Amino acid sequence: MEFKPANNIQDLQYFGEFGGVNPSISDSSTYTFLSAKTMFDTFEGNADGCYLYSRHSSPSNLYLGQALAAMEGTETANVTASGMGAISSVILQLCGNGDHLVSSRTIYGGTYAFLKNFTPRMGIETSFVDITNLASVESAITKDTKMIFCESVSNPLLEVADLRGLALLAKKHNLKLVVDNTFSPLSISPFMLGADIVIHSLTKFINGSSDTVGGVVCGEQKFIDALRNVNDGACMLLGPTMDSLRAASILKNLRTLHIRMQQHSKNTLYLAQKFEADGLKTVYPGLSSHPSHRLFKSMMNEQYGYGGMLTVDVGNLDKANELMELMQKRNLGYLAVSLGFYKTLFSAPGSSTSSEIPEDEQKAMGLSNGLIRFSIGLDADIERTYEMMKDCMKELNVL
Repeated sequence: MEFKPANNIQDLQYFGEFGGVNPSISDSSTYTFLSAKTMFDTFEGNADGCYLYSRHSSPSNLYLGQALAAMEGTETANVTASGMGAISSVILQLCGNGDHLVSSRTIYGGTYAFLKNFTPRMGIETSFVDITNLASVESAITKDTKMIFCESVSNPLLEVADLRGLALLAKKHNLKLVVDNTFSPLSISPFMLGADIVIHSLTKFINGSSDTVGGVVCGEQKFIDALRNVNDGACMLLGPTMDSLRAASILKNLRTLHIRMQQHSKNTLYLAQKFEADGLKTVYPGLSSHPSHRLFKSMMNEQYGYGGMLTVDVGNLDKANELMELMQKRNLGYLAVSLGFYKTLFSAPGSSTSSEIPEDEQKAMGLSNGLIRFSIGLDADIERTYEMMKDCMKELNVL
């Protein structure tokens, strides 16, 4: 049967305490008990449906986690205070002193910095590889490797990971395949393609309003239970706990994700096709010129398109900055990091979200300082948006 992630979200039904159509928010950090024995049983994890302390869990966080697990098709999920809270917790749960992991070389700058600069302090080493080359991935695996980490669609170069191929490699070598699916919610369902663990920064498309930071880890019950374990669980002991009010807010926005992703993808494909036809160096998985266009198409849930991210290379950083400042002045979007907002956001990742990656490594992976990363918004009249962007580019001799 075809996997339909939006239906899985829609089919969940929650009632508020007084019959509200939204679940009631548990605005408490700690919970009371009528007996000491129930408190003890809850602390030991043996009292289902009881709550002890909000760092352990809260009703609001569990509602959101359940909805996100339904979206990804996993048994359960644990929400965190940020995407990096989810990523770092998973890595530290799976890897310890003397362990090794294989990671895509083109990943979010914060993840790269964590793996390159932070985890070596704990004796965890990382090999960064071209994730699109399965032979390179396999050759990097050692006897100490515990996991393969990648992004479905990489930040910022929009490389596409062969999730089925990576899953086979992971299974062959008894590794965990961990996939950050932040750029492609609904469009790609990594767990259904063989991934073991799926991560999102909820800050981006899933929340969609650039007012909340959050993350999630979706996976098997056994692994999520391990993350929450009071004795050695990374999500429990590192404390990346999401606030209940934020969890409730994200859950409300999640209900419209399918509509928003369709519009993001529609607008982005239109602009990408226009920019490429104008002779701009444009990268978007929905273009037949993208080296992984067919791969993306073979993995995607078609109704949600190829996502809301595209890049354009204008040659150098000065030109990129000049163009972004002019587009912001003309109200075509905001010169800002992050993505998934109703308004278009643009930034030069080499000097912002990927600045943690040294310049020589940026160059080796093909990250030009003239690259502009666009998160295309929900514009109702994308044709007008294109014409206005084109005018800006002509004015600055980009076109």
